Amino acid sequence: MDKLNVDIRNGVAFASINNPPLNVLDASLMISLGQFVASMQEDKTVKVIVFQSADPDFFIAHGDTNYIVDPTSFASLASPEMLQAPINPMQHLHEQIRQLSQVTIAVIDGFVRGGGAELALACDMRFASLEKARFGQPETLMGIIPGGGGTQYLTRLIGRARTMEVIVGGELLDGVMAEKYGLVNRALPQADLYNYVNALATRIAKLPEDVADYAVKAIDAASGDLYEGLTLENQLCMGLFARPATVARAKVALAAGVQTREGEKDLEGILNKL
Repeated sequence: MDKLNVDIRNGVAFASINNPPLNVLDASLMISLGQFVASMQEDKTVKVIVFQSADPDFFIAHGDTNYIVDPTSFASLASPEMLQAPINPMQHLHEQIRQLSQVTIAVIDGFVRGGGAELALACDMRFASLEKARFGQPETLMGIIPGGGGTQYLTRLIGRARTMEVIVGGELLDGVMAEKYGLVNRALPQADLYNYVNALATRIAKLPEDVADYAVKAIDAASGDLYEGLTLENQLCMGLFARPATVARAKVALAAGVQTREGEKDLEGILNKL
């Protein structure tokens, strides 16, 4: 994982992408990311993964343009089994990220285009710098279309019409427009960006066992049949209700002021201290 600087604190893995000079998503970075994802699949102590950049100007510039010039360089990333698969190695990597059991967050405070934007889209959440973030899918301007999941992830996230504008129009979006279009959860001032994400990631990592995992499973079920989603939500929720630890937590919360007039004015403050 020589292209990633990984720091694990309080159940959060901060993975800083470090592939000079531009953080291009080339073969070496894809291999490092693949190794990191594989290690996270086996690590039950990490609850949240934050992808960020060691480069002050680029999250990930884009996929390596040499993949077009020399297609064998892209094919070389795949195992013989993967070469027979209906998806390509970049799609495979991004799907591995999307399917991680941990909550994944991308912090974008510079340019992110093409394959880099697709990697960010594979994450559960994205937060951007108001001043520095720039998003783009310029593939059509190069005579191709997004091939790392962009047409699928983006449409599911922001809808068909806006995806058409971003992909077919090839326009670069700043942090304000990215937030307005729903590409990111929030665009924050640069001075606040990392503190906000760090606090959010730490709070999620401290949730009781299985809570975040169950929430993700129930949320993901919303893309299918409504009644099936409600059924899964009920099963997961009732399973947590029945746990002695949940009952004990509720008793502590009541003793701390939950369901009192004053306590309810600072409910999140009380719950965050449990």
